Amino acid sequence: MRPLGRWAGVAAIALAGALLPGAAFADDAQADLEHIFYSAQQDGESSGNQTVATSGAPAYDYGPTCGLGGRAVCYEGSPCVDDGVEGLSYDVFLAGEKVGEVCVTEQEAVEQEQVTPGRVLRAFRSLEWPQSDLVIQPPDGQTLVNLPTNFFTDNTSATRQTARLLGQEVLIEAVPATYTWRFGDGASQATASPGTAFPALEITHQYADVGTFAPSVDTTYTGRYRLNGGPWIAIPESLTVAGASQDLEAIPARPTLVDY
Repeated sequence: MRPLGRWAGVAAIALAGALLPGAAFADDAQADLEHIFYSAQQDGESSGNQTVATSGAPAYDYGPTCGLGGRAVCYEGSPCVDDGVEGLSYDVFLAGEKVGEVCVTEQEAVEQEQVTPGRVLRAFRSLEWPQSDLVIQPPDGQTLVNLPTNFFTDNTSATRQTARLLGQEVLIEAVPATYTWRFGDGASQATASPGTAFPALEITHQYADVGTFAPSVDTTYTGRYRLNGGPWIAIPESLTVAGASQDLEAIPARPTLVDY
C-alpha cells in the first residue's frame, strides 16, 4: 500500500499524530495510512457506510474518492499512480470528516469494499422503474378550449427489485413521491397526488388556444434498500422517470340547440 500525497496542512498532521499514538507520522506516513485504511476492519464493526468502534482504537471509515465532496455519490475509486504502480484512490474518514487519502492496488480495494449507500444509489439509477401511464379526460384524444381537462395516473404503488452487489442480495424499493405534469403548452405542475378520475377533477388544465399538444407526466421516486434481509436504509437521492407523451387536440366548443 502506498500513501497518496501528503496530508493537507499542519492541523491534519497534528490530528493524525494525536489519533495514532506510537506511530511516527513524519517518519513513516505509509504505516499510519495503512493503519487508518485497515482499522475499519480490524477495530470496528461495519454498519452500512459507518464503522462502530468495538475497542479503544479510533473508528476510522473509508470510501472511494470521487472528487464530488462525499461518499454518498461514489461508486468506485478514481485511478491513481504511486511509485509507478496503478491503483485506486480512497478517502479516509474519522467521525465523518476526511483526514487523508491512500492509493491502493485494485486487489487491496476489493478486499476492503463493502455495500454502501453510494453503490446502492448506482444500482438504483441503473434499474428500470415504471413510467406513469397518463390518463386524460375527456378521452379519445380531444378536449375543449377554455374548459378543464382532467389528468391522473394509476402508478401509486411501491415497486421492488433485487440486485446483487459484491455477492450480496440487495432489495431495492422505489416509491412514487412526486408527479410532474407537463401539459404540452409550456405549462407544468408538480404534485404529490397522482390525481383522480372524473368527476373529482383534482389535476386539471385549461388550454387557451386551439391546437395539438403532447402532455405527459414524469414520476420522481424515492428509494430505500435492505441488505440480506436487514433493516431498511434510505437511498440518499431520488430518481425521476420521464413519462411518454400523448397526442391531445384542443378544439373550440360549438353551441348546439337541444330539443327538450
